Amino acid sequence: MGLEAVVNEIREKGRKEVETIRAETRTDVEEILVDAQTRAAGIKASAQEEADRAVTHIINQEASAANLVVKRQVLNAQKTLLDQVYSASLAAVGDLPAEFQEKALTALLKRAVKEIKKGVVHANERDSPVVEEILSQLKMFSGYTMGAPVDIPGGIIVESNDGELQIDYSYRTFLDEIWESGLKDASDILFT
Repeated sequence: MGLEAVVNEIREKGRKEVETIRAETRTDVEEILVDAQTRAAGIKASAQEEADRAVTHIINQEASAANLVVKRQVLNAQKTLLDQVYSASLAAVGDLPAEFQEKALTALLKRAVKEIKKGVVHANERDSPVVEEILSQLKMFSGYTMGAPVDIPGGIIVESNDGELQIDYSYRTFLDEIWESGLKDASDILFT
C-alpha cells in the first residue's frame, strides 16, 4: 500500500498542478480577452468618430456647394433684373418728349463747344434734324457741321475736325456713369 499511496499522492499533486495551471491559463485568457475587447472597442470608437467626422465634412461640403449654387442663381436673377432695368431706363430716356430732347441736345452742344470749338456733330437718326436746327439757329455753334447719324439712343457725339478729339455725350454714356455709381444703391434698394 505504500506504493499506491505514493502514486495517489503524485496524482493528487499532478492534479493540483494541472488545476493551478488551468486556473492561471483561464486568468491569462480572460485578461487577454478583456484587453482584446478593450482594444476592439477603442478601434470601433475611433472608426466611428472618423466616420462621423467624414459624414459631417461631406454634409458641410454639400451644404456649401448648395449655398453657392443658390447664391449664383440669385445673383444671376438679380443681374437679369438689373439689366432689364438698365434697358428700360435707356429706352425711357430715348422716348422722352421732343421738347425735352431739344433742350437736352442744346445743353449738350453748349457743353461740347467749350471743349471742341470746331467739329462734326453726330446724333441718332431721330435727333439729327433737331441737332441740325439747333446748329443753324445759334451762332455759337457756327464751327460745327452735322455728321452722319450714329447708333446711339440719344444725345450727341462731337468730334474735332482733325479727328484727334471725340466727346461722347450720348445718353448711354451718361446712363452708364450713373449706373456704375448707383448700381450698389439700386441693388440694395431692390434686393434687401
